[in-house]
Amino acid sequence: MRIILGVGGGIAAYKVASLLRLFTEAGHDVTVIPTDAATRFVGTATWEALSGNPVSNSVFDDVDKVNHVRLGQHADLVVVAPATADLLARAAAGMANDLLTGTLLMASCPVLMAPAMHTEMWHHHATAANVATLRGRGITVLEPASGRLTGTDSGAGRLPEPADIFTAAIAAHDSAHAAAESPRGSLAGRRVVITAGGTREPIDPVRYLGNRSSGKQGMALAVAALAEGATVELIVAQIEVPAPDGVELVQVETAEELRTATLRAAKQADALIMAAAVADFRPAQATLTKIKKRADGVDPVITLVRNPDILREAVEHRAAAGAGPVIVGFAAETGDLTAHPLDHAREKLARKGCDYLVLNQVGGGKVFGLDDTIATILDAAGAEPVEVIGTKAEVATAVVARVAAALAGRG
Repeated sequence: MRIILGVGGGIAAYKVASLLRLFTEAGHDVTVIPTDAATRFVGTATWEALSGNPVSNSVFDDVDKVNHVRLGQHADLVVVAPATADLLARAAAGMANDLLTGTLLMASCPVLMAPAMHTEMWHHHATAANVATLRGRGITVLEPASGRLTGTDSGAGRLPEPADIFTAAIAAHDSAHAAAESPRGSLAGRRVVITAGGTREPIDPVRYLGNRSSGKQGMALAVAALAEGATVELIVAQIEVPAPDGVELVQVETAEELRTATLRAAKQADALIMAAAVADFRPAQATLTKIKKRADGVDPVITLVRNPDILREAVEHRAAAGAGPVIVGFAAETGDLTAHPLDHAREKLARKGCDYLVLNQVGGGKVFGLDDTIATILDAAGAEPVEVIGTKAEVATAVVARVAAALAGRG
């Protein structure tokens, strides 16, 4: 595989030498394009020695080969690490003021960017907007790791470990290749909206109410729908895994933001699969400043209010319109002294009015964050529940198959 490895101008550039080694030892042909600032951290001699290829960052080198066009056209995968705040901004703006950004504009292959910067820069609204823009174009932008940064600072913004970037990059390439090679699928011409991840409800500027959702099931659903030829709009809250290439990505944080995005998207959807873990409650009021421990020892009281029932609203909107998407809900249940989780799921299916409900039994180390799961698919039409034991990808395949069959039945 021909890989372009773009290196941004951050102190984390030294770690990218290990990533380059992983690519070359796996047998890939790697061309390194460092930015001018990156060469102040790691010199071109290092990149040439480790890659076995000449290194340049100027559009005026090898002009006869038209490198700023050729490199992107011929690449099978482009990886950028570290993707600094400046590099993310230039890529999002479509700038081409050096060899790396010009190559990014020419690349039609999968692109993965691994950010690294100080926490404040990562959380800045400008950076968040740039990341959302890039992800919306199908570029995989990893979440940075948390830990020690430059100097004494610590927090989100640390470059992910080289092995993790390597794994994510190869997965991005393989996923795109499989989608390109797959025959016309059962959802070709259909638009599928999928929600994923866990919402966060602010308490103050530092704290929030959240849940343990990793977003893995939602990502697996997106991959399965893409494989069947669907156009996929993926609405994500907090996730621990990257979104697959090829989706239309919308990022949200709170249940209210998820509601707005979902009800909008559902109007144009053939299917709506709501795998997001939506917080049932939120603080009645989020404070504008951090809540402090009081000297008198009195603890704060946080009043909770209910979040909107997005699944139920989507069903009601469909009923009011007289037509709309096939709707799949998810239920994470633990059971209690009065009923089994399956009993709670049946009651929820009847109450929500969706077409299918996928039950996940959670708690005690089950489901959240794991790759293997046990899910039960309930059908509002009265068919016997189907239990799927296996990976979240296998559950996703089963759910997508049900959706495709339901749409085929509609004609």
